[in-house]
Amino acid sequence: MIYCELNILQASLVAMHRAITGLEVTPELCLVDGSKSISNLDLPQQTLVKGEDRSISIAAASILAKVWRDRLMTELGLIYPMYQLDQNKGYGTAQHLIAIDKYGITPEHRQSFSPCRQQLQRKLLEC
Repeated sequence: MIYCELNILQASLVAMHRAITGLEVTPELCLVDGSKSISNLDLPQQTLVKGEDRSISIAAASILAKVWRDRLMTELGLIYPMYQLDQNKGYGTAQHLIAIDKYGITPEHRQSFSPCRQQLQRKLLEC
């Protein structure tokens, strides 16, 4: 599987699978925020649309994930200051999109994100 071709949902499901199968303990049940279950997971699962509103566990996990992402974006902002990741946290703000267009993408950019994919296609056409 070529991971740069995954969309955000597919990447999230792959990440969840890796996280769960990497645990030292086996969960009795996996709560999944959304409507899609995790493929090839030999555990009971319950999908919850709007899971943050319906499960304190999912809400807490979401907070932890957002804090982790924000810290990562701040660190990446030191490496790639031209993208202002410390300010936009990786969201496609106008300044971030201008920087992608001007500087290209980094190895950390999600290549399935439309502006990144378009940047890659332009580079291929230039070759």
